[in-house]
Amino acid sequence: MASETDRIESSVLIAAPVERVWELVTSAEHVGRWFGDIGAEIDLRPGGALSFSWKDHGTVHGRVEVVEPPRRFAYRWHYARETRDETTPGNSTLVEFTLAAEGERTRVGVVETGFDGLELEAAERAVRLAGNTRGWAQELAELAEHAVAVTTA
Repeated sequence: MASETDRIESSVLIAAPVERVWELVTSAEHVGRWFGDIGAEIDLRPGGALSFSWKDHGTVHGRVEVVEPPRRFAYRWHYARETRDETTPGNSTLVEFTLAAEGERTRVGVVETGFDGLELEAAERAVRLAGNTRGWAQELAELAEHAVAVTTA
């Protein structure tokens, strides 16, 4: 079991079916709009490269770990912006999305782990954990807004 300093868990209920939400969570076209504000690239296969880009934060690179449509998607992403080094537990965290139907809606869960294993000072790991905790709450809210926008458009 991961410690309180190693794990973030968050979820949101999306007013769309699982198959549609899968597309919103794994398609670069959509992820680049609700997650990265200036784009994303996703090679949707285990071992595939991915990147997320923001105007104010630069680009983060990573590697796809799990693709199990339409229920589970996981990737590792670097804690250092612009880094393209091999993705390891010492320089990245693991993000896992799970999708589950709740009637005609979809529960999207996200779990990010691996903060304790980052090759950083404890204080810096704590800053990253706190920032990503706030960030996932915000990003999942943006996912829900994006789902409404593209469903009603």
